[in-house]
Amino acid sequence: MNFNERVYALTRMVPRGRVTTYGEIARAMGTTAYRAVGNALNRAEGIPCHRVVRSNGKVGGYAHGTERKTEMLRREGVEIVGGVIAGFKKVVFHFK
Repeated sequence: MNFNERVYALTRMVPRGRVTTYGEIARAMGTTAYRAVGNALNRAEGIPCHRVVRSNGKVGGYAHGTERKTEMLRREGVEIVGGVIAGFKKVVFHFK
């Protein structure tokens, strides 16, 4: 499995109503290449990459626009206030 496929496999593990970070995915892969994780997700299709946010709780970018990412997260029950995930530490999904 190549780097991108590993990123996609981990991203698919994040359940609805939860988020993870680029850094969490990188750590789960045993690397610090969080920017490479973001680049992989930018090219992803059919992957719930809207559930991957910045480590400071900000929604961050999205290939289809930040507004769409925010809307998708809200539909899944994630509360967002001013572009930041409310109760961020409670909704972050950590890989085991």
